[in-house]
Amino acid sequence: MHFPYSRLRRWPDVEADNLQAHDATDLLLVERALSLGVDGREIAVIGDEYGAITLALTDAGVDGIHVHQDLATGRRALARNADDLNLSGFSSHELDATLLDGARLVLLQLPKALAELEEIADAVARWAAPDVVLVAGGRVKHMTIAQNEVLGRSFAQVQAQRAERKSRLIIASEPRPVPAGPPFPVAAQHDGLTLVAHGGAFAGAKLDIGTRVLLEVLGLDGSQLSMDASDRARIAPETGAPTDPCCAVNDGEPSPTPIVVDLGCGTGALAASYALVHPEARLIATDRSAAAVASARATVAANGVADRVTVMHDDAGSALADAGADVVLLNPPFHLGSSVHTGAATRLFEAAARILRPGGELFTVFNSSLGYRAELTRLVGVTEQLERTPKFTVTRSVRR
Repeated sequence: MHFPYSRLRRWPDVEADNLQAHDATDLLLVERALSLGVDGREIAVIGDEYGAITLALTDAGVDGIHVHQDLATGRRALARNADDLNLSGFSSHELDATLLDGARLVLLQLPKALAELEEIADAVARWAAPDVVLVAGGRVKHMTIAQNEVLGRSFAQVQAQRAERKSRLIIASEPRPVPAGPPFPVAAQHDGLTLVAHGGAFAGAKLDIGTRVLLEVLGLDGSQLSMDASDRARIAPETGAPTDPCCAVNDGEPSPTPIVVDLGCGTGALAASYALVHPEARLIATDRSAAAVASARATVAANGVADRVTVMHDDAGSALADAGADVVLLNPPFHLGSSVHTGAATRLFEAAARILRPGGELFTVFNSSLGYRAELTRLVGVTEQLERTPKFTVTRSVRR
């Protein structure tokens, strides 16, 4: 089989000379699947970042594959690559029974987070065929014994294969009986805020320290969340907390219904906290991760603000109108998969500049070592530092 892997694109994800749309693990998974000769309608593919596994199998005549990709960018890349190569014969699904019902072979690009792997392994054992075989692969440098242990909770047989081309496959079979309910989502309380998380959501049900710093700067931390609305309104003038930052920078009259966007929302901590403190605002929370979106929807529901927060599975706010937001809240990632790359943050800065109205505000928290202030000024507008801790910096950018 000769599949043109070099023609695959990462678009709309970040593209660079050191970032590719396939790796050796994809090739090993494809080769193993073809050697087993399983009917395509009995194959599920999970974590196929840009379509390399799905499209190589489809090109080889394997028809009817079910695919789950967590990232919106991956789903769009798969669709675009399929169009470019004139390939079809697969269907996309969420991580649920529709993906795995009747599956006898599951191909998995191992995720970074053990919690995500646990949720996937449980889903396969729960919904796939009783004789299902899970073939999981990854780059050797990113693999750990803990991944085998997680797989062992859902499968009686877990066998690591010999490494090839700096990648390795793990074969899991004989699914164990599953508990009555799945292990995810999980929930945790944080000073008046309930966070709900699926396995693939960053930081899980914990409140990551960067988000915590931004919440404190915006007056959205536990001291505010534990109060009722009348108490928050009473003390706001005394503390000077920016309880309605969007209205402070309007050139014209304040908007009666401020539009606030949590860009890259994760589990929805920023959106839910803002909605709790600002009942007058309308929130839009968007993330490219399906696990994050499911988590954020559960979080806003758990905090009783689902009627004022819309959660969207989208790439860098691409579905949002230009110049329609009063405020954007942002805690950008600095990784692309397993690669350290600031391109993801740059895309979000550009997105914030597009969706903010002139005079609108972007509040960003980032690792202080990254020094994003100059880039924020260039892409968005005048940027000031609001807070700096030994690890994190919070800035306020006003859209020019």
